[in-house]
Amino acid sequence: MIVDTIATILGGVLLLRFWMQAIRVRPPPQIGQFIFTLTDWMVLPMRRVIPGVGGYDWASLVGAFLVVALATSVILFFGASFELVAIMSLYTFLTWILYGFMGTLLIEVVLSWVNPQAPMAPFVQALNDPLLRPLRKVVPPIGGIDLSVMVALILIKIVHLLVQMLFGLR
Repeated sequence: MIVDTIATILGGVLLLRFWMQAIRVRPPPQIGQFIFTLTDWMVLPMRRVIPGVGGYDWASLVGAFLVVALATSVILFFGASFELVAIMSLYTFLTWILYGFMGTLLIEVVLSWVNPQAPMAPFVQALNDPLLRPLRKVVPPIGGIDLSVMVALILIKIVHLLVQMLFGLR
């Protein structure tokens, strides 16, 4: 449980770092300092081996997958095969990505209800904009309420169910 919690936090921050750089979003100073301080020890050395190509920070993404693989490799002690560890690592990695998107969407919803002028609100909105922009073209606001977030959450859950079926977990 402890290994899984630490891996989830570190992997989630690495995925956030990748996403921020992929969509060119600058975090607020406090958040940026937290993210870069927590991940620089892993990302900076990996960039020597895995350069950023096409404007993407591949070292952060590969680092997140390595964290997943290391955390999942714990099941080797219980007699699991390397093949099972690789499959479970990939499944967990994809799940973390989907849950990360769901988390940022829920944070945006809560901020819009509690304090839309919060300093972190523009950052979270910028993280979600690539997901919500196409949906907002199709799903108009109804009575001033933006339903695109709900549609995005449903679509992400459908993708998660498809990933589960692909890996034989449903």
